[in-house]
Amino acid sequence: MRILFLTQYFPPETGAPSNRLSDLADRLANLGHQVTVLTALPNYPQGVIFDGYRGHFMMTEKRNSIQVIRSWIFATQSKKFLPKLVNYFSFAILSCLVGAFTVKSTDIVFVESPPLFLAVSGYLLARIKRAKFVMNISDLWPESAIALGVLRNPRVIRWSVWLERELYRRADLVTGQTQGIMAGVRNRWPSAPRALLTNGVAPEFLQQIEAVRPWRSKQRQELGFGAKFIVAYTGVHGFSQRLETIIRVAELLCSYKDMQFIFWGDGPEKSGLKAMVQAKHLSNVQFFPSQPSSRMPEVLTSVDVSVVPLARTELFKGALPSKLFEALGAGVPVVAAVEGEAKSLVEASGGGIVIEPENAQQMAEAIICLYRDGGLREKLSIEGRSYVAMHYNRKTIAERFEKLLLAVKSSSLHTSAEGNIESEVQLGTLNSPSEKYSKYSSAEIKNV
Repeated sequence: MRILFLTQYFPPETGAPSNRLSDLADRLANLGHQVTVLTALPNYPQGVIFDGYRGHFMMTEKRNSIQVIRSWIFATQSKKFLPKLVNYFSFAILSCLVGAFTVKSTDIVFVESPPLFLAVSGYLLARIKRAKFVMNISDLWPESAIALGVLRNPRVIRWSVWLERELYRRADLVTGQTQGIMAGVRNRWPSAPRALLTNGVAPEFLQQIEAVRPWRSKQRQELGFGAKFIVAYTGVHGFSQRLETIIRVAELLCSYKDMQFIFWGDGPEKSGLKAMVQAKHLSNVQFFPSQPSSRMPEVLTSVDVSVVPLARTELFKGALPSKLFEALGAGVPVVAAVEGEAKSLVEASGGGIVIEPENAQQMAEAIICLYRDGGLREKLSIEGRSYVAMHYNRKTIAERFEKLLLAVKSSSLHTSAEGNIESEVQLGTLNSPSEKYSKYSSAEIKNV
């Protein structure tokens, strides 16, 4: 089977989409399929074309057994809507042209959305190459842009909603990262063939964790952590995470001289967060640059607690942050400021404490709880790791997804009248919520 991945994000870029898609592409290639990736010149999340790629309109390279074709993109560091729109459109248009002339033939065009406009390119390429069109939704758009206040023009909203429904209608298969996304697809076009395709944790990642764990003390010394209690955020520093909440927690707990808050990553909000730390004169907060996925086992094993926050909005009740899988898989106790599906997953796994999003006081209480109770940290570590290894194994997910693609290729995909696929990618069932672990009151936090 010949599979074309069309995505704006791919390694050496870091972040959830590039990590997830590169893993899936590698696994399908290892299963014997011919995989090509059509992507942009790397620029995310810094908004600047990476060294070694500047000055090129198009580049072709080999990554393992995958052919990677890169086309030019308008890279921007601006947070404004118009430059972002140009960024999305530049790659959507050029990738379609580049793909039409450089990709000889393919059976499946697998396109990642958002950006939604890229799905139009994917559909056109599928028609040109006489291939099946598979649309993968990692975020409902334009719904998310409307909810975050990024998209406000009524005409643009109406046009975007129409385009979204048309793409679902024309897709041979629609996949999504969460149950909430799948529900959104069903509401917009009930008969669209669809399957749940969540993120997960690679078995190789779990093996790497075990390999680097004996060197934890040495890694902490090299990073300057010493014997401090390390509370970390790893990932993109974006608006959706409301990372200023962690800064407020660091201020609340600044009297704990053996506690340090670490930010790993880059993104549009990083400069603002640094300015906030400076203005508050906080010495217990440090920022580190983004790390490649190969280094994440070392990073995660060097910390004591991982914070996974999201903004408090109805939209994110259907979100499952990729960093949640990595932290649980690494055996790091999680403080999850989330609702909805992510909350259910953490509670079912027994690997963390769930609090209200954007609630600095509750986050401080949860961190103090873990700081004081080593036995609890060990319990959460074991249970969280076991759960994701069993229910969210990327190898198993890829193997089941391969079967779906083969069925799509042969036009033998069996669906119900409502679009449900008889053999959906099954990723486990959420168990009953775990007990509430936080046992320290707000008064105790204030008086420490």
